[in-house]
Amino acid sequence: MQRLRPALETDLPALVRIYNQAIAEGLRTGHTEPVDEAERAVWLAEHDPDTHPVLVCEVEGRAAGCVSLSPYRQGRAALRRTAEISLYVGAEHRRQGLATALLRHALKFCAGHDIRTLIAIVIGANTASIGLFKRFGFVRWGKLPDVVE
Repeated sequence: MQRLRPALETDLPALVRIYNQAIAEGLRTGHTEPVDEAERAVWLAEHDPDTHPVLVCEVEGRAAGCVSLSPYRQGRAALRRTAEISLYVGAEHRRQGLATALLRHALKFCAGHDIRTLIAIVIGANTASIGLFKRFGFVRWGKLPDVVE
């Protein structure tokens, strides 16, 4: 049974595990070294649950994936209705509809909070994420060749 909800500090161990799993798989994030709970605690605290939340998909009482909405180029008033979206699901929970549920929930949040444009920066090798975003109507605006090493 899935449950979508705002992320809590108590989710940090699971969120760190999921994110580090993505790092270990290579070319899924911009990080090349594992993160720790202290780093992710700062990241979580930077997300205002009322405007740019981190949302969790809980399975059997534990965070199995998350989606975050972050201000895009914070401090630039003309971009205040634009956010960057990031989505991660633990390997053991992939292909079960969690990413779809998280993305759908994030889009619903945006519609109710005057976020009109979402930007997903996806590394080209991450074909699963590219396919997911494409199914939800995202289009490729640009490509940054030779950016990821």
